[in-house]
Amino acid sequence: MTQVVDVVVIGGGQAGLAAGYHLRRLGLDFVILDAQPSPGGAWQYTWDSLHLFSPAAYSSLPGRLMPPQPGETYPGAAHVVSYLSDYEQRYELPVVRPVRVEAVHRDGEFLRVETTADTWRARTVISATGTWWRPFVPAALGRTEFKGTQLHTVEYRRPADFAGRRVVVVGGGNSGAQIAADLAYETDLTWVTLREPRYLADDIDGRALFDHATARRRALDEGRTDTGGVASLGDIVAVPPVREARDAGLLKAQPMFDRITATGVEWADGTSAEADAIIWCTGFRPALAHLAPLGLRGPRGHIATQGTQVLAEPRLHLLGYGDWTGPASATLIGVGRPARDAARAISGLLQGE
Repeated sequence: MTQVVDVVVIGGGQAGLAAGYHLRRLGLDFVILDAQPSPGGAWQYTWDSLHLFSPAAYSSLPGRLMPPQPGETYPGAAHVVSYLSDYEQRYELPVVRPVRVEAVHRDGEFLRVETTADTWRARTVISATGTWWRPFVPAALGRTEFKGTQLHTVEYRRPADFAGRRVVVVGGGNSGAQIAADLAYETDLTWVTLREPRYLADDIDGRALFDHATARRRALDEGRTDTGGVASLGDIVAVPPVREARDAGLLKAQPMFDRITATGVEWADGTSAEADAIIWCTGFRPALAHLAPLGLRGPRGHIATQGTQVLAEPRLHLLGYGDWTGPASATLIGVGRPARDAARAISGLLQGE
């Protein structure tokens, strides 16, 4: 069956819900298609000990403050899932799930959204699928030779799964530091980073990161010198578990190894570390395969945008993929503003402005 709406939002996580909030306020006819069987987006699949970088009041979507989590300054992932579920219900957002979008095609004055269920014809589309669903693992020398367990951040859950084992954690960002801190007490840990870990000052959390990201975007938009944004401050937010493990001397990073062997990793000077498991905390790529039929990717796979609007297809907006689609737009606190801007631009387009 084919259904027709003004806007199809692809993805029912935090970015999709923020978009839905603003689309509803503007009185637009829209639907949110979510591939997951339940509310909460990627937050329902994170590791058990994951906590936000900011207090609840500074981790909220537009229109509703996240309530504090009793006993926690920085809410855990399960609390975020509960908040997103409540948010979806409170604003009666039209989420259809589980529906996986397989492709988006041009179809005259419409964009045709093909899914595992119905087909939707939309005058505009917001893609808000995030990055969690497309983990990145580098093509490290010898990776296929390793006889132990290899997994990515998305597959890690708890340190008890690795108790007493030799584990190599690869990655010097927040995920790498947090998972290394998680494992530091129960495993024989080797933490490997491309460069010396750069911790942000202990008093910096998500509030300051959002402010820096916003200031950088403003400077770029006004043609002023690039401030460097969050990257200029460091790579790792020193949340309490990371700070505790670091201060206890349990987070001592090794430089990146040169190759992987059948039983571990090896450096150019001949030193090695035996391993039962390697955990790749090496980031993600935007999950945009459903947009392939539109032919929007440039030479390096990048889709050019102005704000959230795709330059080569103005009926399409990208939301929540990082700074290139809005300052801090991959965060709870940061996605509200670009979601508002996208909704307003769509409203103007639909009204012929």
